[in-house]
Amino acid sequence: MFEVGFSELVLIFGLALIVLGPQRLPKLAAQIGRWVGRARAMARQFREQLDQEVNLEETTSRRGTSVTTTPSPPAPTTPLDPAPDAQSPHERTGP
Repeated sequence: MFEVGFSELVLIFGLALIVLGPQRLPKLAAQIGRWVGRARAMARQFREQLDQEVNLEETTSRRGTSVTTTPSPPAPTTPLDPAPDAQSPHERTGP
């Protein structure tokens, strides 16, 4: 996809040395190295987390169970029919 050969690296290093100078170039190289290391660590953690999730899903699908992280709340229960002794206001008799 994207190939950088030895001659391209020497050219980039030479231009960076001319533009930045010998004092700032090592500091910049160290900082870029830290950024690349952090990016690789984050990518590795992300990949490991995805692998764990996939493995967890595969093991639960083999067993035929599903994994829920939080229990769902119970459905609200409301009586559909009033109690047998309750009367609606229209059925009331008397004064």
